[in-house]
Amino acid sequence: MNVKLTLLATACVLALSACGEKSPPPAAEPAAEPAAAAEPAPAPEPAPATEAPAEPAATAPGADAKPAATVANCATEIESNDAMQYNVGSIAVPASCSEFKITLKHTGKLPVTAMGHNVVIAKAADMQGVAADGIAAGAAAAYVKADDARVIAHTSLVGGGESTSVSFAVSKIKDGGPYEFFCSFPGHSALMKGTIAVQ
Repeated sequence: MNVKLTLLATACVLALSACGEKSPPPAAEPAAEPAAAAEPAPAPEPAPATEAPAEPAATAPGADAKPAATVANCATEIESNDAMQYNVGSIAVPASCSEFKITLKHTGKLPVTAMGHNVVIAKAADMQGVAADGIAAGAAAAYVKADDARVIAHTSLVGGGESTSVSFAVSKIKDGGPYEFFCSFPGHSALMKGTIAVQ
């Protein structure tokens, strides 16, 4: 009888342990809906509207909102530097002047061969052509083509710590403008320019 009970107890233990290891089959997952039936993803919300930055006041092309030159006694002094910049963006020549003088002071330290500057006055429409022809003329000619009829006036080329001046008849810029002043050293006119007009 002991053997029967032992066998019966062993059978029960085996049956119970077998039941514990088996888990019921998982419930069938519902079939995925076809992609066409899926709801479209919500469109991303547009970024909140931001106000556009205020337009700067109208300035001369390339003047970068620089101040106007100070004019006294039919003359002005402007500065240039080693960062390829003039300190002014416009020159207003008084209509009462018959002659006008511009003095250019180079406040930088680099020599004329590395960072030379001048002031050339021409019609705005002629600036690029004057600058391009000036490159061919070379440094000895202050990067201004000899006898260029498009050039109203120009200074010599100066390096750091130097200054130069030019005077011209105001009548040459009274009509037919707009006119610009710029540096004709190769590549400088893209940054170094401003307007000049009789007022």
